[in-house]
Amino acid sequence: MGLRVAIVYPGSAEQRDAATPHNNRFAALFAAFAAQGAEAVPIVYADDWAAELLAPLSAQDAVLVWVNPIEAGRSRAVLDALLREVAAAGVLVSTHPDVILQLGTKDVLVETRDLGWGSDCHRVDSLAQLAVDLPSRLAQGPRVLKQWRGHSGIGIWRVQGLGDRLVKLRHAQRGSAEEVVSLDEAVARMAPYFEQGGHMVDQAWQPRLPEGMLRAYLVQDRVAGFGVQDVVALHPAAEPVPRVYHPADLAAGQVLKRRLETEWVPALQARFGLARQALPLLWDCDFLHGAGGDWVLCEINVSSVAPFPDSVIAPLVQAVIEQAGRR
Repeated sequence: MGLRVAIVYPGSAEQRDAATPHNNRFAALFAAFAAQGAEAVPIVYADDWAAELLAPLSAQDAVLVWVNPIEAGRSRAVLDALLREVAAAGVLVSTHPDVILQLGTKDVLVETRDLGWGSDCHRVDSLAQLAVDLPSRLAQGPRVLKQWRGHSGIGIWRVQGLGDRLVKLRHAQRGSAEEVVSLDEAVARMAPYFEQGGHMVDQAWQPRLPEGMLRAYLVQDRVAGFGVQDVVALHPAAEPVPRVYHPADLAAGQVLKRRLETEWVPALQARFGLARQALPLLWDCDFLHGAGGDWVLCEINVSSVAPFPDSVIAPLVQAVIEQAGRR
């Protein structure tokens, strides 16, 4: 019997009942597994039927998961508990929920701020702490406040002081408009992100953000492709534009590729005690141009890295086959 792989992604009951390897955004990945003799099956996920998935997922050799940190208004708490059980049964789960908590939240910006990709970042544990600390930081320049776990710009805010306790406030979620509000109102807007034990990360604004963002896609510890986005969500004067995908030999990405593979990923592994086999099979790192000419880490995405360049597919499939085969 060939390798058995489940590809898990969110959807409705109707999508679950109609799921095939061909009618979803991972069709090319399913085809690549089939070409290598692996049996890949689609598993459409929702919390409503999570308990029904323990047995079929535990019967796989590998489970690859694409579910956002917040999906249909719900966190990944139920899914992550399920995946921990599946992993405990000996199945290769990527990315394991414990590794997501190490690499795939905004906390990684604080935990690695002393590495070569780091910047001025602080963890904010309460609304009261934000109210105390934010004014002095704004006096040094604009800040970006980020809820600790999210996606698609949700809960990411640019704040710029204007004097007289007024600020410019812009949400990174698509379609949001810049506002001028009081500092007290800006702080109050952040209250939902501290509910149920949540917190935020406060990062210094990178003034070269209008020059765009470079996303590096990694298969374990090797860069497998890039995404170039010339205008991103918090650009002060324009709407975001689509990301353009490139293979790993993109000329503009070679310095970043070398630094990731030879310096930053090994340093990240050492910081969190992660062997190569524990790294996500597919993840990405977003970088902005730093004021000093180097790259500055904006975030790491692990929970749902899609879409991705075609150049990622072959090394991803090979990594799954090799790692699951060793089990």
